[in-house]
Amino acid sequence: MWDATQYLRYGDERGRPFLDLLARVGARGGARRGAGRGVPRRVRRSAARRPAPERPAGARSIEEILAAVRGRLVRITPHEAHDEQAAGAVLIDIRPAWQRAADGEIPGSWIIERNHLEWRLDPASAARLPWVTGYDHRIIVFCVEGYTSSLAAAALLDLGLARSTDMIGGQRAWTAEGLPTARATERTATVAMGAVHAG
Repeated sequence: MWDATQYLRYGDERGRPFLDLLARVGARGGARRGAGRGVPRRVRRSAARRPAPERPAGARSIEEILAAVRGRLVRITPHEAHDEQAAGAVLIDIRPAWQRAADGEIPGSWIIERNHLEWRLDPASAARLPWVTGYDHRIIVFCVEGYTSSLAAAALLDLGLARSTDMIGGQRAWTAEGLPTARATERTATVAMGAVHAG
């Protein structure tokens, strides 16, 4: 079970809300990023010391939400995702540009940043991508480490895209298993409307 200390220790996508806040208000008082993990040490220490507030009735923790959505998914490994991509499945990269610039991209994937995902893939949306012609597409969502992608894939299930899932371990697991990657500057992935190339 993840606790607040672990949440902050492993920055990246789970630390992104902190980074977004710091980007909006400006990092003052010498706050700096902790050794490449994405969350300033001062923020990690401060948040870890504070007791969790009393939870309102009916509220769930993010760990509980994540477990619930993963109970709806048949998640697949990077090697399985690679094989399915070769057979016609669509890999959807929901990471922001700065993460793609840091970790590279998967050749042949589609880049749809998280805040546009449902509008680009809903077959009933006027803003859908041209290839979204029905509800039977095999869609495999991935992020940095496979957390945000589970929540995103569950949202696609809610749209009726019943063959959607996500990739266990995300881009970093894909890279660790020696599967094909490319620098973001090589432009081997397709950028959907609203997203931008990294680098």
